[in-house]
Amino acid sequence: MEDMIFYDRLQFAFTITFHYIFPQLTMGLSLLIVYFKWKYLRNKIEKYNDAAKFFMKIFAINFTMGVVTGIPMEFQFGTNWAKFSELTGGIIGQTLAMEGLFSFFLESSFLALFIFGEKLMGQKLHLLTGFLVFLGSWASGWFILATNAWMQHPVGYEILDNGKFVLENFSALFGNPWLLPAFLHNQLASVVTSSFVVASIGAFYILRNKQIEHGKLFLKTGVIFGLVSSILVAFPTGDWNAKNVAKYQPAAFAAMEGIFETEHAGAEIVLIGQPNMVEKKLDNKIAVPNVLSFLTYQEWDKQIVGMDKFKEEELPDNIPALYYSYHIMVGLGTVFMAIMALAAFLLWRKKLYTSKALLWSIMFLVPFPYIANLTGWYTAELGRQPYLVYGLLRTTEGVSPTVSSGNTLFTLLGFVALYMLLGLLFLVLVGKTINQGPKHQTH
Repeated sequence: MEDMIFYDRLQFAFTITFHYIFPQLTMGLSLLIVYFKWKYLRNKIEKYNDAAKFFMKIFAINFTMGVVTGIPMEFQFGTNWAKFSELTGGIIGQTLAMEGLFSFFLESSFLALFIFGEKLMGQKLHLLTGFLVFLGSWASGWFILATNAWMQHPVGYEILDNGKFVLENFSALFGNPWLLPAFLHNQLASVVTSSFVVASIGAFYILRNKQIEHGKLFLKTGVIFGLVSSILVAFPTGDWNAKNVAKYQPAAFAAMEGIFETEHAGAEIVLIGQPNMVEKKLDNKIAVPNVLSFLTYQEWDKQIVGMDKFKEEELPDNIPALYYSYHIMVGLGTVFMAIMALAAFLLWRKKLYTSKALLWSIMFLVPFPYIANLTGWYTAELGRQPYLVYGLLRTTEGVSPTVSSGNTLFTLLGFVALYMLLGLLFLVLVGKTINQGPKHQTH
């Protein structure tokens, strides 16, 4: 049974990790595309229109890959997690269906119109189609986050005699106190990823001395959007999310902060440390006293409950992974703010375009926003364990009893091979698009 659960979780973790490489770019990039198109309508400078159409090509590649890699996850609900689907389908099926019916079709329909219909529709309608692509991509995030928010903090439900969950209050589902902060944090994090991608392509063009004007536009736009979004990801949205975890999932909060013992006179914030699960402590710890209590409750000496106050079965089942995921996310977010602040300062001083060291840094930092986004999701999902629906349905109760670990491992190996090919194809297509550049048709 343990092997079966392990492989079910491993397969879903792998497929959703690979899948989320793509939506985190499309959600943020759609906002920047609307900005470029809007700027073009205002000032009629052609490079802004070039930028909008160029990045919509990259958007389309990512969108296609996201669709292809997203479909297997839907099937896994029925194959590997049949009991979970049976018990909770009356609730999560509604939000997932809304995501497919409303968001996906809105996004895909107007994506095609944006790419192929500029001359037919005119510039104002072209901007409108870009905005509707943006709206569809963010609505998709909203419905997915509504599903996840209910699993993290279940509201508006009733449990029938047969154990099935049914929705009792529809407004409570979308008024879940977990939903809005999670949605804003997630969407702004996707803007961070997109900003780094846009800025890095601009840095690439400048360093290669190729399409300099477009490169400067991309770099400037990416730096400005990246600085603002990096700050907003940390505060207020990141702070809001952390307070929700402290309020609704105190065991997960203690684990991700590395608090093994309750600190009655104020909790320290850990900067560096390694969880020692044998001795129940952090090794080689560097911490600042009382700061965590102040950040969480605005009181320096407020008590924060440690893991010692919870039963073993109530704690997350992989505390080191949760702890490291959280601290990697926070650490990278701090780096992003520092890099973008420095870049913005040099932009203001008109020295950014000639600062080769910083241009190289921005270009090679591109993978790290993806890592930060993924570790953020790992923090949320590892923190919810050992539950699928927090406090109500354990992970062990949601698996499919008739699917063997061997079957799951076999299909997992197939996914690994297939996704390696898809990843290679994705890199080739995006690389070719970047190499061609945002050339205007009349050039």
